[in-house]
Amino acid sequence: MGVVAKRSSMTFYSDPACQYSHRVRIVLAEKGVTVDIKDHEPDAVPKEVSDINPYNSLPTLVDRDLVLYEHHVMMEYLDERFPHPPLLPVYPVARGESRQLMYRIDRDWSACVDAIVAAKSKESVTRARKELRESLLAIAPVFDDKPYFMSEEFTLVDCCVAPILWRLPSLGIELPEKQAKPINKYMERIFERESFQISLSEVEQEMRD
Repeated sequence: MGVVAKRSSMTFYSDPACQYSHRVRIVLAEKGVTVDIKDHEPDAVPKEVSDINPYNSLPTLVDRDLVLYEHHVMMEYLDERFPHPPLLPVYPVARGESRQLMYRIDRDWSACVDAIVAAKSKESVTRARKELRESLLAIAPVFDDKPYFMSEEFTLVDCCVAPILWRLPSLGIELPEKQAKPINKYMERIFERESFQISLSEVEQEMRD
C-alpha cells in the first residue's frame, strides 16, 4: 500500500551539479516518490520551466498544478505530502531548531560552496575554501555526538549537509584525517544510505570517482 500511496505525477527539473537540487533529490529518494527527474544546465533552462517559473531557475518541482521553485519550500512540502519517514521533528521547538540549523548551514557553508563554484576571482575562491574548511573542522566534534547531524534520526538538516560534504574533493578541500575523523565517520554513514546513492546524478557520481 505504501508504494501505491506514493505514486505521483511529479516532475523535478534539476541542475545535476547543484547542491540545492541535490538536497531535494535526497528527500525524493528518502520518501520513495515516483518522479520524473529532468537534468538541465543552469544556463540552458528549458522553455517549459520559464513558462511556469517566474525566476526561470533550477531546481523547479511540479506536482500536478503546483509549481515550487525554492528548494527549502520543496523539501518541507515533500515532507508534509509524504509523511513517512518524517524528516522534521514533530514538536514545534525541535522543528524550529532544525530550521535554524538549515539557515546557518546556508549562511556559513553553502555560501562558501557557491563562492567556490562561481569562481569570480582567485582571491574569493581561496577565501571561501579556507572559511569552509576551518568552519567544518571547528564543528567536527559535533558530528560525534549523535548518529546524524545533531539528531538521533536522519532529517532535512542531513539533506543539506550531505551534498556539501560530498562535494569537498571537487571543491579542492581536503580535511586532515585525525581532526576530521568524526566528519569522515558521519560521511561514511550518510553516503552508504540507499537514498543518498539513488539521489546522485551522473555529474555528482564523478565528483568522487
